[in-house]
Amino acid sequence: MAKAEFGLYHREMTASATRPDWADRTEQRLLDAAIPRAPDLGFSPALLTAAGEACDLSGGDVGLLLPNGPADLVALLSRRHDARAMATLAELDAAGLKIREKIAQGVSARLEAAAVDLEASKRAVGFLTLPQHLSLAGRLTWDSADQIWRWAGDVATDENHYSKRAILSGILVPALTMRLFDGREAAEAFVAARIENVMAFEKWKAGLDVHAPFKTAAEALAKMRYR
Repeated sequence: MAKAEFGLYHREMTASATRPDWADRTEQRLLDAAIPRAPDLGFSPALLTAAGEACDLSGGDVGLLLPNGPADLVALLSRRHDARAMATLAELDAAGLKIREKIAQGVSARLEAAAVDLEASKRAVGFLTLPQHLSLAGRLTWDSADQIWRWAGDVATDENHYSKRAILSGILVPALTMRLFDGREAAEAFVAARIENVMAFEKWKAGLDVHAPFKTAAEALAKMRYR
């Protein structure tokens, strides 16, 4: 896998427990400086330079913190939006909600978290749609979907773990684009319709032959992950 596909995502998942606190704090300072500059500069080397100068960091320091450049910065922004969404959801009393209502709340929280940084988020979406960044986009979207399902109470470790996150990822990408460029009302109408489709699919999938190709492949992935 290409180095740029890992970026901040890989580093946070494998080494966050041992990284110095100052590195995490400095990354967040860089992101704070980058967000208001992103609308004009996009997620580019120029943005890294400007954010670094605003934080009194040399180009070398910025390179050590974000070795994959703008891709790491976009990953930082996505992580911040995930955390913001989870903080919003933590305040909800979800005990009485149906699963479709939980997923709708989760998606809405994630969309609104991104909308707080509206113009920077638009630029990040544009960055992630470039062919060389599609793998990173998929990983970030999957992670967002995973957090929403876990908040909703999903503990599946079989093929359902993958099918649920794959389907929700397919909702999140267009929904986020609609929220950022067309507004909240359009995005929420889209999400409501797609969630109904998800529930219908889950009912249909429950009747599939256990040896159907999709389920067989998904079960193999589950075994590799959970042994």
